[in-house]
Amino acid sequence: MKKNVFHINRRHFLKGTTAALALSSFGVYGIDLIHRDRVLRVGLIGTGWYGKSDLFRLMQVATVQVVSLCDVDQQQLAKAAELVMKKQPGAKKPRTYTNYQAMLAEKDLDIVLIGSPDHWHAMQAIEAMKAGAHVYLQKPISVDVLEGEALLVAAKKYGSTIQIGMQRRSTPHLMEAKKNIVDTGMLGKIAHVEMWCYYHMRDTANRPAVSVPNFFDYDQWTGPAPLREFDGIPHRRWRAFMEYGNGIVGDMCVHMLDAVRWMLGLGWPTKVSSTGGIFIQKEAKANTTDTQHAVFEFEELNCIWQHRSWGTPPDSDYPWAFKIYGEKGTLTGSVFSYDFESLETGKKIHKKVTYEKEKYPADLVEKDIELHTAPATRMHMLDFLSAIDQRKVPVSNLTEGHISTASCILANMALELKRTLQYDSKNRIILKDPVATALLQRSYREGWSHPATEFLKH
Repeated sequence: MKKNVFHINRRHFLKGTTAALALSSFGVYGIDLIHRDRVLRVGLIGTGWYGKSDLFRLMQVATVQVVSLCDVDQQQLAKAAELVMKKQPGAKKPRTYTNYQAMLAEKDLDIVLIGSPDHWHAMQAIEAMKAGAHVYLQKPISVDVLEGEALLVAAKKYGSTIQIGMQRRSTPHLMEAKKNIVDTGMLGKIAHVEMWCYYHMRDTANRPAVSVPNFFDYDQWTGPAPLREFDGIPHRRWRAFMEYGNGIVGDMCVHMLDAVRWMLGLGWPTKVSSTGGIFIQKEAKANTTDTQHAVFEFEELNCIWQHRSWGTPPDSDYPWAFKIYGEKGTLTGSVFSYDFESLETGKKIHKKVTYEKEKYPADLVEKDIELHTAPATRMHMLDFLSAIDQRKVPVSNLTEGHISTASCILANMALELKRTLQYDSKNRIILKDPVATALLQRSYREGWSHPATEFLKH
């Protein structure tokens, strides 16, 4: 496999508090400011909202050449190419593709960013690794458990570095909370965790079927998933359907569960259970739950998840968050802030998100940017580049991404089967449950081959 090198943009990196935090965190993250003699060649699959956001954050912290862009929506693809040209003046216009296999067949990319819908993540990541690239893969890494297991085997075979887009692990204020509160023992023994999301994020429309526009390849967009009737361009709306993702649990719980697992050093849950359904928004086409409760059991610790896509949150300051209960104190955390309260002294600590609006003024004019997560994604990209250069494990590595993703998939399976599940990751089975074991691998549409067929030998 060819050696990949990078050139960090020191002028941007050495600015401000986030850079200071990175510089002071070498022992944890191993971020090093090494200049290299070759510019990274980058490709992006999925030029929608978050695909472009990830790409633009990478471009802010490293000298890269965006060589290739891929999207099945030709209009969205053309707009993305125009934006990239504005951000890398003087460079060649990126090649554009409507088929990711054609893009990867060039085998000339150092890094591939994957921002496509969830049902594509595992297949596209594996093909990118086969093409010799390192991969920045958005969460969740898969929509069935054995896709994730196949990804692990493939990554070992091809030697690629993979960073998963669970950037809570690179969120400055949460890094601080872990270091200064959790790791110092200020919480004492931790015996309970609550996680939740009360965003009104579920699609409640009931659209009629329409003709597919000629600029959009719906068959290629659907790929291995079931081909649903076309009711309009599915950008961002695909999350309403379990055919393409893992519901709100797989979209939102996966972030908070991963953050808690990272903070507390947790591995696989021993048991997973879940209840819920569609209780309020019954008129919508969406088949994801509008209400769900899940329990992830660890030794002497339960992590409880709850979401509602209706009603009001119990705490308006923390509509999407986690709360870690210890015998000595309680820590609440979100993408916007954290709060710690000591039960022993009554001391309270509050810290808000780190913004970098002045250091990165382009953020202020970028359409649909999440300003509060931009610093975390930049830090995440730097960690990814460092991991490539130093041949080390990134902070949000594939194994950790698989555990968090699969745990959420297991919660959805437990809801469907109405029973508690115990996953044996060594043997890739649900203990004493052949029916559940069969659901670890979903059926692919005719003409598509599940990666378990190639990488998981039984």
